[in-house]
Amino acid sequence: MLKEFKEFAIRGNVMDLAVGVIIGAAFGKIVDSVVNDLIMPVVGRVTGGLDFSNYFIALQEIPEGTPRTLAALKEAGIPVFAYGNFITVALNFLILAFIIFLMVKWINKLRRESPPAEQAPPPPPEEVVLLREIRDALKRV
Repeated sequence: MLKEFKEFAIRGNVMDLAVGVIIGAAFGKIVDSVVNDLIMPVVGRVTGGLDFSNYFIALQEIPEGTPRTLAALKEAGIPVFAYGNFITVALNFLILAFIIFLMVKWINKLRRESPPAEQAPPPPPEEVVLLREIRDALKRV
């Protein structure tokens, strides 16, 4: 069983998958930073500082003295229907999907523009190979 696992683990496809997962995680962090640090502040500025993440409905009476923010209510253990947080995550997903679409489109464009690899010349016909063998045999005699 150990031998089978070793054969499975060192196959090229498994290694390619591992590299893809690692690069995907790193790329996800980059795109997350683009969305949170570059795009969402602009969206917030355009919409007048609108922050969907603090839109919620408390599903229980809020005790006196508890700040009316999503983080404070969750910390106090009050159940909340955080529809604004869902809107924020959905917007982040749409932006992320659009960025990935643009990246895939760019990579496909690069693939189409790259020159085709030179192909090896086709093997000579069988008659030519036989004639060469006869020629080489006659030279040895």
